[in-house]
Amino acid sequence: MSGVMTTDPAVRTLTRQSGYWRDLDWILLIAALATTVFGSMLVWSASRADMASPGDPQSYLKRHVINIVIGLALGWFASRLDYRWLRAYTPIIYGASVILLLMPFVPGLGTTIAGARAWIDLPGGFTLQPSEFAKVAVIMMMAVLLSEKRDTESEPRDRDVIMSLGVAVLPILIILVQNDTGTVLILGSVALSIIAVSGARTRWVVGLLAGAVIGLLISVQLGLLKEYQVQRLTSFINPGEDVTSAAYNANQARIAIGGGGWSGYGLFEGPQTQGKFVPVNESDFIFTVVGEELGFLGSVILLLLLGIILWRAVMIAYRADDMYGRLVATGIVAWLGFQMFENVGMSLGIMPITGIPLPLVSAGGTSMMATWIAIGLLQNVRLHAVRAGA
Repeated sequence: MSGVMTTDPAVRTLTRQSGYWRDLDWILLIAALATTVFGSMLVWSASRADMASPGDPQSYLKRHVINIVIGLALGWFASRLDYRWLRAYTPIIYGASVILLLMPFVPGLGTTIAGARAWIDLPGGFTLQPSEFAKVAVIMMMAVLLSEKRDTESEPRDRDVIMSLGVAVLPILIILVQNDTGTVLILGSVALSIIAVSGARTRWVVGLLAGAVIGLLISVQLGLLKEYQVQRLTSFINPGEDVTSAAYNANQARIAIGGGGWSGYGLFEGPQTQGKFVPVNESDFIFTVVGEELGFLGSVILLLLLGIILWRAVMIAYRADDMYGRLVATGIVAWLGFQMFENVGMSLGIMPITGIPLPLVSAGGTSMMATWIAIGLLQNVRLHAVRAGA
């Protein structure tokens, strides 16, 4: 009979499962999967020359696929978490992420890559970068604090804003000590975006922007940033003045992208890519691979896929039925948007070199896992909004 509720647990479980798959944002999911597959081809091409083992040209690709599978599993889990549980246990998730951030400093456990002591050595040649998971934790914790408005208040209290800033500043300070400037910039953009969307007073947003600029200038003047970090941040302004150190990557990247023309040399055929003239082009400079080997057309396809992901994330934030979901989605939009623009921009020479991966495209297991967790959280926010409006 129509309208009669069943008490059969098996029927209720089947109904929830069918509703889950029906209510997913399939455009977001398909775009994210397509981007991941696209990126895997680029990682394969970039890694064959020197990253793969001599006897198996696909060895590095296989490791990349393992990371993708783990990321997909974590994303699915994040999308299925109970919304109330997600909010209630966010402080524990945040605390665990801070402890994890400190692990690279433990002797014999942490390792330094490209000047940043930000990784943990794992068995089997794998590494873990805790700062990637810190992005997720900061977003969730700030969303909890800034969404707890009282019934008579239309905006978060100043105390809540200060507490949320503290939530962001603690991991930022730890990551600064690790010499990971790129992640610091990402977390800064995330914190600013969440506070702006939360309805906090304009003076907070203006003050944070001014404070960021002043803080950067003071850090440079006092020598708090290492010389190579300053060179990376400023080399894109005058790349022709330094072709042997900080600006070398940027110059080689533009040569690779410019040489690809409209359709590129073909996958596995790019002279700059296969000759390894662009360092770390399996991760930081992955966009040079698509530009050289698949040309302008391949680059446009990749950018369209990334644009679709951001568009759907913005729509999920806009349609969220509560402030917590809106702030979580906003933080993810800021994170992915800034990281995409920065990664592509530094390959094109319009942004400073910071050494951050292109989400869902670059090699890097922790980045892949954290990004798929973010996709799963976006789906969770969407599912909650759809069910609340049903």
